[in-house]
Amino acid sequence: MADIIHLILKDHTWFREQFAELDRLRAQELRDLDAIDAVWTPLATKLDLHADAEEEMLYPEPLRLGQNDPEEETLDAIGDHNDIRDGVAAAADEKVGSEAWWKAVTEAREANDEHMGEEEHEGLADMRLHAPAELIEELGRRWLTYFARHDGTTTDGIDTTDKDPEQYVEDHSPQTDG
Repeated sequence: MADIIHLILKDHTWFREQFAELDRLRAQELRDLDAIDAVWTPLATKLDLHADAEEEMLYPEPLRLGQNDPEEETLDAIGDHNDIRDGVAAAADEKVGSEAWWKAVTEAREANDEHMGEEEHEGLADMRLHAPAELIEELGRRWLTYFARHDGTTTDGIDTTDKDPEQYVEDHSPQTDG
C-alpha cells in the first residue's frame, strides 16, 4: 500500500533520527567531522527533496479539496519549507562543525521540527479525514516514483530556492469563474 501520509510520516521519523545522531556526534569530546558530514549531507539533501515533493504532490490537494482553512495551512507550510531551505543553504556556506555551521543546522532543524509538528497535527490529519483513500494511494505512488527518480544523493534537477507562499497558493488554487 502506497499511502502518502504513511510515507511522509516515515520521512519525519528519519529526520528526527538523523538530527538525534548529529546531537550524539556533537556531544563527543573529539568531534569526527567526517562522521558529522556523513550524517548531514544526506539529511540536507532529503530535507530539500521532501519539501519539493510535498510542494509538488501534497499541498495542492488541500487547496483543491477545500479542507479546513487550506490557504492558511498552505501559506504556513510553504513558509516553513523556505525556512528549512534557508538553514540548509546557510549550512552549505559554512565549514562543517564550525559554530556558524551548527547555527545554520539548528535553524534548519527548528524550522523542520515546527513544520513536522504542524503538518502531523493539521495538514495530514485533515487529509486523513477528508481525502478519498484512492487519492491518498495515488499520491503515495507518485511519492514513491518521485523518490525513485531522485535517489537521495543530489538535488540536481529540483528547485531549492524559496517559494513565494502567496503565489504558490494562487498557482495551486482551483480557478473559479466570475
